[in-house]
Amino acid sequence: MILTGSIGRRLLMRIVLLLFCCSFLACKSRQLSKMVLVTNTFDFSRKEVLALKVEQLKSLLKHQPEQAIRLRNAETGAYLVTQWLDNDLDGRSDELLFQAEVGPNGTTRYILLVDSTVKPAASGTMAYSRFVPERTDDYAWENDKVAFRVYGPDAQQRVEQHRENGTLSSGVDLWLKRTDLPVINKWYKGYLTDPSFYHTDRGEGYDPYHVGASRGVGGSGIWAADSLYVSKNFVRYKTIATGPLRTIFELSYAPWSKYEVREIKRISLDLGSNFSKFDIRLEGDRTIPNYTVGISLHKNEGEARLEKTAGYFRHHEQIDGVFLGEGIVLDPNLIDTAFLNRSKFPDQSNLLISIRPSAVISYYAGFAWAKSGQVNSAADWDRILQQQAQRIAAPLTISLK
Repeated sequence: MILTGSIGRRLLMRIVLLLFCCSFLACKSRQLSKMVLVTNTFDFSRKEVLALKVEQLKSLLKHQPEQAIRLRNAETGAYLVTQWLDNDLDGRSDELLFQAEVGPNGTTRYILLVDSTVKPAASGTMAYSRFVPERTDDYAWENDKVAFRVYGPDAQQRVEQHRENGTLSSGVDLWLKRTDLPVINKWYKGYLTDPSFYHTDRGEGYDPYHVGASRGVGGSGIWAADSLYVSKNFVRYKTIATGPLRTIFELSYAPWSKYEVREIKRISLDLGSNFSKFDIRLEGDRTIPNYTVGISLHKNEGEARLEKTAGYFRHHEQIDGVFLGEGIVLDPNLIDTAFLNRSKFPDQSNLLISIRPSAVISYYAGFAWAKSGQVNSAADWDRILQQQAQRIAAPLTISLK
């Protein structure tokens, strides 16, 4: 059938306009996408949380909201979980986080695009943290592999006032998980009706780890005149991000030691990592001789290894007959000295690493428990520590095209 006259012309115009719009939208769609290449230069597989700076995404965000950004694997087509991060809490995002997986000496391609029609990817696993007023005033954090907690001012006052449920410690406590699902909220809820709830393993893990006045795993101090000076409990907290890929918070401490140290710890934990990252800012009324971090040796029944040149330090022990490996990893250029400080007094035996003072000090502290399925031996734990040291020395590289 041949259409003539004004009706035909109008229909033809509509078809031309439709074809033009389709062509324009296809062109615009190509413009609103970028290829992200992530490269691994090591001979082991890596799965890590990475960040794209907002400045790198300006062309995508020029006329589109952050909520419309998606990221998918170019090979599999699977969409990735992402997280916008506001590091300074000024109300504007600074970075877009995603978890990349790259094979040995390989490159993985991702497509960054604008497509609000695709529902954001979600996952049951996550990195998470929060203040816990229901158990005095802990601050707890976790991911799919590990969990930690530290203690606040109410717990300190309870000790000083000889009341129950007190804890006086700036050490870092460990919660041993054997599930990749979150446990913090569930375990603390159980605590409300049964104070021993999270000290019993019901199939998800439990808390058998003793901190006391020790450094736990990653607690800090100053080593001077053959003594370790430490702070009391944190006095303030600030939650920066709660996940799902990275949780971040800050802890502030009252001035401590004869150096009147004013300390702020920014602690972060990524999904998939056994290690919390500590970024420490220090100021003092007197010159601070060093910054010392440690791992509890408990009753000196475990084994320790100090690899100063490689930048990792480990301790392993048996808790309730099961292997537990603890460790600290940092840039070896920061290290002054490291040693085992064994003591006959309870909670005073620690593996100590003395770090040269600077405006900001960074290190990683974490653990692996055999019942989680991640390790079985000291050799397994050493491998994880070695790989973490390599990750710090040579991060995955990102390029955009």
